[in-house]
Amino acid sequence: MSRRKAVYLHAPNAEMEKFIKRRLIFILIDLTLVTLSFLFVVKLKAGTLQLHLPRYLNSFLIFLALWLIISWFLKKYYFRDYNKFGKAFWPIIYSNLTILGTIAILMYFLRIAYFSRTIVFGTILTASLAEVFLGVLYHFYKIAREHKNPTDHEYHALMVQQANHKKNNSETTLSPRAVPLSDNLRNIITEAASENALNFIQQRNIHDPEKIMVVATSNPINIRTQPVEDLRSIINLKRINDIPKLNSFFETVNETLPEEGCFTCCVETKDLRKKRIFRKFPFPVNFLFYYFLDFPIKRVLPKFGITKHLYILLTRGENAVLTRAETLGRLISSGFKITHEEYVDNLCYISCRKNGFPTNGQNPNYGLFVRLKRIGKNGKIINVIKLRTMYPYAEYLQEYIYTNNNLSKGGKFNNDFRISTHGKIMRKLWIDELPMVINVFAGDLKIVGVRPLSRQYYNLYNTELQKKRLHTKPGLIPPFYADMPKTIEDIQESERKYLEAHEKNPFLTDWRYFWMAWYNIIFRKARSQ
Repeated sequence: MSRRKAVYLHAPNAEMEKFIKRRLIFILIDLTLVTLSFLFVVKLKAGTLQLHLPRYLNSFLIFLALWLIISWFLKKYYFRDYNKFGKAFWPIIYSNLTILGTIAILMYFLRIAYFSRTIVFGTILTASLAEVFLGVLYHFYKIAREHKNPTDHEYHALMVQQANHKKNNSETTLSPRAVPLSDNLRNIITEAASENALNFIQQRNIHDPEKIMVVATSNPINIRTQPVEDLRSIINLKRINDIPKLNSFFETVNETLPEEGCFTCCVETKDLRKKRIFRKFPFPVNFLFYYFLDFPIKRVLPKFGITKHLYILLTRGENAVLTRAETLGRLISSGFKITHEEYVDNLCYISCRKNGFPTNGQNPNYGLFVRLKRIGKNGKIINVIKLRTMYPYAEYLQEYIYTNNNLSKGGKFNNDFRISTHGKIMRKLWIDELPMVINVFAGDLKIVGVRPLSRQYYNLYNTELQKKRLHTKPGLIPPFYADMPKTIEDIQESERKYLEAHEKNPFLTDWRYFWMAWYNIIFRKARSQ
């Protein structure tokens, strides 16, 4: 018995009735759309409904019955997880393509010449477009209604991370060496932020209050000019979303602090911003404002060089949308190590300490394409071109993700919050890897070969395999898809077997692994995570 059937067998009668009623409504709407599409196409082709409708009516009723039966068996009317775009619309696509194929086969073998193919295929196409259009409206309606309190994926990722108890740094828990703040500092923090923010800062303060600077500023000059001798800690209570030149600000803080100096800041993450907007306005104003005004201006315009100046003109660089991944990445790239994160009063507070200097030449691309530094043949660093699936600055978080989350099955980082929503879809369909063909033509990659690895991931391999990997070019299709390993140890063994076979017979090995990989991809649904 399927899990879904079991749920409904034990569900209350009211829930069952609601489920059946909703499905019947979907069926009636769908049949109405098909009927209207049929009448529209007949009118479009023949010009007069009264004259031609009787000729096609009986055949249409048979067509309608087939439409209903196939849609029912392919579960088009289940609409499970309708707040997830892919799961909502794949049943529509499957069902309607199956209907199209079935009708085409029947028309061919039964030699139904009098029934116009234009009307048949036109009806299916028109009805499909109408279904998708209404489905999109319903999809966003459900999201808008449910997002009166939207799901905060970044918060969920942080909770999972903390629950795993895999933090190796003792400072990620409450410090037993916490030093009480002075009454003056306590009053300043409470007035500028809140009592909860004070508790977060107080529990993690390890410095003499006389060596702490508390500010609420977006101007780095105010950091440089503060008259605090032997400064050990900087606390900025202003949201970093409102700091126009954020990297410069973080770099100034880094320069001002000594080694192991502490920095505390707060950010309104992307999901927290969405929550605020959906709570601020009533439905459907919140939906329209977020998706048709806020999202295009705040999320789309900054991504492209041609529109970035327009974005700066409209916003002056203030109230920027920042993800948790981008915030942490910017801090790490500026020479800080993250020690603790916590959501406080609709903001994410972050504590970190200086453990180095800012990375030189950092200029992460916000656009569609990203160049990732990977280890190629003979240890040469190559720039692998991919479509962006992660948030900006995500590349700086590899060590942080591995330290806190470790690896999941398949050797990927567990609970990787750096991947965007559209990035997950692109990875499953390999859309993100299409630009890597450029690397193949450039001679940096070959079609089949070990996966091009980042320095962080490469360091997880044993020394012997590291040396073996350097003897050949990485590949577009790795042996992973042929062997389907589950753990990092299995992945290393898979690559070792491939490399040893490749040394003996390069062409036949690549040929064999190519077809093994494609078999798993097509029939066993092997997918990238």
